[in-house]
Amino acid sequence: MVNKVPLDALIDFKDNIYEITCVAIKEADILSNPGCGGREIEENNGKIVSEVLSRALNGEIKYTKPEEDKE
Repeated sequence: MVNKVPLDALIDFKDNIYEITCVAIKEADILSNPGCGGREIEENNGKIVSEVLSRALNGEIKYTKPEEDKE
């Protein structure tokens, strides 16, 4: 299970790419901490960033958008 960065999914992504990459970065940071699941991904020959980016692009990571300033 060697994951590659999902370039096709990134290119085809129609929503806010900045937002989804921020979500993926935060999730990868969480998983890289001991005991948070990153070790299991790596033990199965996966790469944390590739796995998280795939999950984010597939809608498998739930997140809330921050409230925009209303002036």
